[in-house]
This record gives sequence, structure tokens and C-alpha cells, in this order.
Amino acid sequence: MSIRKLLIANRGEIASRVIRTARAMDIETVAVYSDPDAGLPFVRDADEAVRLPGATPADTYLRGEAIIAAARTTGADAIHPGYGFLSENVDFARACAEAGLTFVGPTPAAIEAMGSKIAAKQLMASAGVPVLPGAVFDTEPDPARLRSAAAEIGYPVLVKAAFGGGGRGMRIVHDDDGVGAAVAEAHREAASAFGNGTVFLERFVTAPRHIEVQIVGDQAGTVVHLFERECSIQRRYQKIIEEAPSPAVGDELRAELCRAAVAAGKAIGYVGAGTVEFVLDADGRFYFLEVNTRLQVEHPVTELITGIDLVRVQLDIAAGHPLPPAVVSATFTGHAIEARLYAEDAPAGYLPTSGDLHTFEIPPAGGLRVDAGFASHTRISTFYDSMLAKVIGYGPTREQARQVLAGALARARLHGPVTNRDLLVSILREPEFQAGAIDTGYLDRHPPVAPDTDVAVHALAAALAGQAERRTAAPVLATLPSGWRNNPSSAQYATYDVGEVRYQVGRDCLRASFDGVELPDALLHSVSPTDVDLEVAGVRRCVTILRVGDTSYVDSSLGHTVLVEVDRFPDPAAVAQAGSLLAPMPGTVVRVDVAVGDHVEAGASILAIEAMKMEHTIRAPAAGLVGQVTVAVGAQVASGSVLAVLEEESRD
Repeated sequence: MSIRKLLIANRGEIASRVIRTARAMDIETVAVYSDPDAGLPFVRDADEAVRLPGATPADTYLRGEAIIAAARTTGADAIHPGYGFLSENVDFARACAEAGLTFVGPTPAAIEAMGSKIAAKQLMASAGVPVLPGAVFDTEPDPARLRSAAAEIGYPVLVKAAFGGGGRGMRIVHDDDGVGAAVAEAHREAASAFGNGTVFLERFVTAPRHIEVQIVGDQAGTVVHLFERECSIQRRYQKIIEEAPSPAVGDELRAELCRAAVAAGKAIGYVGAGTVEFVLDADGRFYFLEVNTRLQVEHPVTELITGIDLVRVQLDIAAGHPLPPAVVSATFTGHAIEARLYAEDAPAGYLPTSGDLHTFEIPPAGGLRVDAGFASHTRISTFYDSMLAKVIGYGPTREQARQVLAGALARARLHGPVTNRDLLVSILREPEFQAGAIDTGYLDRHPPVAPDTDVAVHALAAALAGQAERRTAAPVLATLPSGWRNNPSSAQYATYDVGEVRYQVGRDCLRASFDGVELPDALLHSVSPTDVDLEVAGVRRCVTILRVGDTSYVDSSLGHTVLVEVDRFPDPAAVAQAGSLLAPMPGTVVRVDVAVGDHVEAGASILAIEAMKMEHTIRAPAAGLVGQVTVAVGAQVASGSVLAVLEEESRD
């Protein structure tokens, strides 16, 4: 059997990734896309594309019947589900088979066996694989039952969605006081993300490493491993940096892990590419977590160290071919590290961001691979996961892979919504990470902080570029140098959200100050609306500027700064009322916990917003009375919009 035309039932970077390999195998490709995704690269990458009307996952990428209809319309004979969405949905896999379509993935029986983390744990326990104790709840149980179960397991406990993954529906609880709220929130989040709210409690291993093993199996029953990956750097239980091989795994432990992973695959008759996940404690003992019956986000690190194209292997297996000798007898060379680039504000609690992506440029380098879902002049919506790209560094050693990746991310030009780029670079350059001393608590020890950038130099460069832009557009005397004055006592100025720049351009020097503090000796070598060659205190740097409206995106060797020019005549009506609680990001209101007139204590939940499949609770910053609630459940809110207003209680 051969696959002639492949429909990719997914979006973004994984859709483009599958299309690349399919094209190399002379397989025609079909993309499906939602309305917000119409302008993304994967739609153009495919040979054909079919629109799925709507925006939410439930209306688009989770509509199995619409995807199968698109396959029939285009004459596709196979469907690749990517990861997430329907990739581990047993009903969809069966529907593909009933429609005569090849599902590029494991059998429905294997998906069903591993689709529930609870059933998977039971199966692994019976096979002798170490598992952690736990308890299951398919509805929100009464508090007494919860406390009893948690006490029996032993704190701390992890609340976890039974279906799905990616960190959704996960909470860690340290005592009786928080277990009820954690289960309720996880239940709602899991039901929203996966259509099933079943959750379970599991003993939480403090500061473990997250190690997973790549397996592949063919239709003849052969199951092999392709070594391990380290996925311990996580935020909100979702991986952000992965690498292969693990710096903590030696030959003996590797053999044990891989042997257990292959046994797990054989126990369920695994076909296709899958991943067996483990936690590794400080004593080197490992425990089964789950089997992901799909391609993983982090599969590129395995591809780079083994030289094996996992998507090609998937497609060959789906077409009925046996595993080739290169896979059965695979070895690995070198080291690879992957960083997930997200649209999110890490120092603000990893809040997802959205909007127009004006510039997306990562400079090419030897050993660098970029799997991107976005490009310059595309738009990031609020409806899906906020990952923009996976950036992977490869080298003969871990240190060389780290250097390639850190350098590429640091030099990238990313203009638009805030990203986690600075966090990724800081991790890659941090001594503990460099030494391989990492675990899932790494970011608790190294929380994200705003980068220390020389804002004064960047603000001066932005002001000079802005003046050059105005001179270029001037109808008269356009050839005069930017900032030139025949009266040298007259300074020019620009006011940004971070401070005010004042400067005077002379024949032989540049005098400037930032917020009243004079800058060291400066010299302007050249200036244009987009590039400033500026020397300050004897150090010469090239600074690039992209101006969009009142916002300037500034990049140089000093770092990256976003400057917003302050309106000289602001509208007083635009100022929010005192006590207003503002939406930290655009999203959908999924819960309102208060009513007008309620008394609330500091930290009390006011309401919750769901954005990019994550639930974010808005809490009272101080005790007071609820004066206004301006939104209802189901409302779509924009970033910065007023959600509620708290008032001080009368002391009479």
C-alpha cells in the first residue's frame, strides 16, 4: 500500500513540518484551517487547503466529521493528526478507518488503552513497571472524600487530567486546604480542553526529572526505542526546553529506561511513533507517567541525534512497511536542545499574548533548525496554544548545542506580542542549566525576570530614528541632517512610557539625556528611520528600529526593547476608574464568582478568563466591596478592558 494524498488534521508548525516530509516523499498534501489561521504559513505550504468555518477548536480542529469530509472532497487517502486536537481521539481514529482513510498513528485499541492515564497506569503496574499511587475522580467529589484520598496518597499530590496533556488540568497541592479548589479548577479546565473532566490525584515526586523514551512499532509487531529525551524545564507543567540525550542518564540507566519503554509498547501492541514518559527521582529510580500515542512536540531533538525522520517513519509504517534497519539498529551522535518560543509574558506569570506579529526573523546558523508556525506579518489569535516556533540547536557536544541555540534566540528579531525569548536565553546561559543540574522545579529556583537592558541608549536611538523618519517625509529641507538646529541651545525631545529623551545634534558630537540624567559622550555616525549607528561612551553599536504606530521595537547587542511614545494630549476619558480590575490578556470569561455588593478579601477569586486553552483567575488585590461586574460568562474580552470594579468599604 502507498499513501498518495495526505490531509494534515492540525495547524501551525506541526502541519508545516508534516508537509515538508510528505513533499519529499512525493505525497500530495491537504491542509485544513480555521478562520483565524487563514493567513498562516501552513495553509500556503500545502498543495490544497480546506476551510473549517469558525474559530474555536470545538468548531474547527476538533470536528472530526468536518475533517473527514475535507479528506473526501480533496481525494485524500490518509490523515496525519499531528499532536493535540484529535491525535489521541479513539473515536476519530475509528471514524477514519470506517471512511476508508489511513490514520497515521497507532491502532484505536492502543489509543484506547493509553487514552486514559488511569487505565494506562493499571496496565503498566500489571506489567511490572513502577507506578505512583493515586486516586480517580470523574466528577467533583465532596471535600471529605478528597481529603481522605489525598492523605492516603501522601502530600504533595498532583491533580491531573485523565485525558489529554500539555499541562492542561494540572495542579500541585501541598495540604488539605487547597485540594478541593484544585480539583474543581482542573475538572473544568480538562472538560474544556479535552471534552472529559475526569481527573486523578497522584503522589508528586519533589524535584524530579522528566525523562521520556521515543518508541516506534510497525504492523508486524516489531517495537524499538530511539533513546531518551530530557524534558524537565517546565512552566505550568508544560515543557519549554527539551534535549536529547539526557545529561542525567548514563548507559546503564538508559538501557533500563529503554527496556521498560519497549515493554510498554509491546504490551499494547503499539504501531507508529509514540513516547513513554517517566519521572526520575534524585536516587535514580524511575516511575511510569503515561504513554503519548502520537508524535511529540519535541521530536526534532531525537531526529537530530539519530538522523531519522520520524514523520517519514510514521508514514512508512502507516503504509504497511516494516521498520528499516536504520531504525531497528539506531545509534545516536551529538546533542540537541529545543526551546519552545511562546507568545507570552513570562515575568507577568506566563500570561499568553496575542496580536499582530510584525517581524519574525531568526538568523540562520550552522546546527540550527527552526520549526515555525508563524512568519512576519501574521496574526496570533487567542483561540489556540501560544507556541510560535520550536528553535533547535545541534552540536557534537551539549555545550555546543547550547551555544548555537542561545545565540540564535538572542539575535532574533521578534516584533509584536511579547514572547518568552528572554526567559529562554536566560535559562540557556544560566550556570545550573549549563551544568545539567536541572529538574521540574528549575523555574521555581530561577523565576523569570525582566531583562536588564540599557533602555537609555535604545530610547535615544528610537528618538533619532523617529526624527529621521520625519525628516525623510518633510516637504522642505529634507536633506538637512536629522536633529540639526541652527540654534544649538534648542534641544529636541521624545517621551516614551519608560522616560523622556532630550538630545542635541552638533557637528562633532551628540549631547543627550534620559530622564534628566546626562548620557556619556555620544557620537552619531549615521541614522535612518530603521537603523542608527550610535557610539556611546566609546562603544559603537548598530541599533535597528521598527516603528509601528506609536510603538518602536528596538534591537541591538544590548538586548531588545519595546518603547511606546506617550501621547502629549491624552484623553482623560481613557483613564480607568480607581479600583478597576483589568483583563491581563484577551480571552473568554468562563466563570464569575462574585456579584455587585459582595464583600471580598484580598486574594479572593473574582472571575476567570480562558485564553489559549488555559484558565486564568482574576483575584482581588485588596479587601473591599464589589461595585461593578461588567462582564458575564461567555463574554469575549480584550486585553486591558475593565472586568470589575472594587470599592473601599465604608468605615462608618
